[in-house]
Amino acid sequence: MNEHHQQKWIWVFTGESAQFCSAVFDDKALAEEWIRSQSVSGVLTRMPLNLSAYDWATGAGHFVPRWDEQKTPRFIQRFSCASLEHGHYVDGMQG
Repeated sequence: MNEHHQQKWIWVFTGESAQFCSAVFDDKALAEEWIRSQSVSGVLTRMPLNLSAYDWATGAGHFVPRWDEQKTPRFIQRFSCASLEHGHYVDGMQG
């Protein structure tokens, strides 16, 4: 990544037991306000914009593929990284 390029971030909410995200925000405070107002449960994750979690994690040294399977499309499409800032919410409250 170009040293002059400032990484942009978004906040992605994935509801409990959901396969897909249900909301995306550019501001954490707005995301948490929505979570509280809807009393939803799930995970709010800070995600890099225009960059996959896999590419971010490998580029930042948070994940190093050790086996060929960890470089396959099947692995990459399911990849998530606990090193991404995130919070768990239950009934609208962080916890």
